[in-house]
Amino acid sequence: MKEKFYPELMKSGAMNRKKEAFMMNLYIDMVLSESLLKSEKEKLFLQIDQAIDKKDKSTFLQLSTQYIELKQRFGT
Repeated sequence: MKEKFYPELMKSGAMNRKKEAFMMNLYIDMVLSESLLKSEKEKLFLQIDQAIDKKDKSTFLQLSTQYIELKQRFGT
């Protein structure tokens, strides 16, 4: 087995920490995006339901458009 010298070990450790930090940041970004999407969808669904109950067609159409844009923005 090849022995690694101290500088090689330090460089290897630094690269691993960078990869771990990148993956952690990516995971955090995914969790936050999912949370934001869920929150915005719930808010829009509630407003759409209220517009339907009030028979407010213009508000319904506006909110439906916002929902479609939200889906496109988050790729769902």
